[in-house]
Amino acid sequence: MPTTFLTKEGYQKLADELEYLRTTKRLEVANRLHEAMEGGELIENAEYEAAKNEQAFVEGRIQELEMILASARVIDDKEKKEKGDLVQVGSTVTIKEEGNGSEKYSIVGAAEADPRAGKISNESPIGKAILNHHAGEEVTVEAPGGMFKVQIIKVE
Repeated sequence: MPTTFLTKEGYQKLADELEYLRTTKRLEVANRLHEAMEGGELIENAEYEAAKNEQAFVEGRIQELEMILASARVIDDKEKKEKGDLVQVGSTVTIKEEGNGSEKYSIVGAAEADPRAGKISNESPIGKAILNHHAGEEVTVEAPGGMFKVQIIKVE
């Protein structure tokens, strides 16, 4: 099973989601199923079908979260500080693409990536390109839309 990199916050968020799904959500879906089964003919019962689909989704997400958390490697702040200005999972990086303004991203594992919130995966084109490089370096990013260069301005 491949290692999943997570920040402390990301690990806690996924652990909280898992706990919610195991306790609250499972019970809600079980109650919906029970009510739908009491509603008569199961073959033509849309509510029963919807509840079964939701149950399958919840159970699938529980399994996914269990696997992620079992293979998780939580990024330690102390470990991050020892690396200085080296870009790694857990770093916050300011980059500048030629012709554009600077952008600030946190490098996180794929499980907690959220580009709209400024969290990009270490497996994304930009994340992969800047990983293990230092502030001041220029790196080439290989993206589906073509190659481009970014300058690493600052690593926190």
